[in-house]
Amino acid sequence: MNARERRAARHQPPPTEAGARPRRRKDPITVEQVVDTALGIIATEGYDALTMRRLSAALDTGPASLYAHVVNKADLDELLIGRLCARLTLPAPDPAAWREQIRALCEQLRDQYLKYPGISGAALAMAPTDLETVRVGEGMLAVLLAGGIAPQRAAWAIDALLLYVAAYCLELSVAHRRSEQGDAVWPADRDELVRRFTALPAETFPHTTRHAAELTAGTGHDRFDFTVGLMIDGLT
Repeated sequence: MNARERRAARHQPPPTEAGARPRRRKDPITVEQVVDTALGIIATEGYDALTMRRLSAALDTGPASLYAHVVNKADLDELLIGRLCARLTLPAPDPAAWREQIRALCEQLRDQYLKYPGISGAALAMAPTDLETVRVGEGMLAVLLAGGIAPQRAAWAIDALLLYVAAYCLELSVAHRRSEQGDAVWPADRDELVRRFTALPAETFPHTTRHAAELTAGTGHDRFDFTVGLMIDGLT
C-alpha cells in the first residue's frame, strides 16, 4: 500500500475483531496523541520497543482502534519523522552563507533524531511523502540552488546528507544500546583504543600503529562536522 492509499485509509472505520469485546476510552484518540505517545515510548525505551501493541497499551485502547489513524507501522514511521521535521527551522536562502545554512539544517535534524534513540532508522529507505518531510527537502533544495549548485547535484546531495545524518544517529543509538547491555563492540575509552592499535604488530599494520592517535581522535560530533563539511565542500 502506497502513501496515498495509507492516508486515504485513515478515514475508514477501524477493523473489528470477531468475538472480542472492544475496549473503551473516555476520550477519542487523535493522530496527534498517537504520535506524542509513540515519541514518548521511543524517548524512554528506544525505537525498537515501539510496536503497535505497545502503543495501543500506552493509549489504553485495543490495537485495532489505532488503524483508524495509522494503517501500519510504516505509516506511523512517516508520521514520526514528519513530526521531527516539523520542528526544523528553515532559513531564508542566502547565497553568501549557503554552506553554513545546510550544515545547520543537518545539525538540527541530527539533534532531533538523537532525542529519540533509534528513530532515525525509520527514515532510512523512506520515500519523502509526508508534507513536513517534503518541506525540509524543499528548504534544503532552495538553499543549495541559491548557492549556485546545479539542480541534479543538489538533489543527490540532499539525499546523501539525509542518509548520512540518519546513519550517524542510528550508529550512536546502537552503540549506546550495546553499552547498556554490556556488549560494546569497542571500548568507550579512547586511551584503550590507542593501546590496542599501538599493540598491533607494526610490520603488519604500519599505518595503524603509527597513526593510532589520529584514528581515534575527536568526538562523534567532531566527525559529524567533518563529514558534513566534506560533503558540502565537494559540491563545488
